[in-house]
Amino acid sequence: MISTFILAVRSTPATVDWSPSVAIVMIMANLFCIAVGRYAIQNSGKGPRLPLPTPDLWKDFGVPELLATTSLGHILGAGMILGLSNAGIL
Repeated sequence: MISTFILAVRSTPATVDWSPSVAIVMIMANLFCIAVGRYAIQNSGKGPRLPLPTPDLWKDFGVPELLATTSLGHILGAGMILGLSNAGIL
């Protein structure tokens, strides 16, 4: 009898190794989510501020907003990397 773990390992798709093109896809996904989140987050500026000086355009963009947008960016980037690698583009 084959265990379910072995079946799960056998059905896992092959992933692409790290390369600069993989990094570019992840960076672009994060930048896209930060740009969209800057205007989409309605209740911004309630948490701690970023420890770096920011321009006036980003005055209400703090640590919680950065964590939220980059978390979504990593989810989006991982999906894009898996999809592009399965399509043979990466």
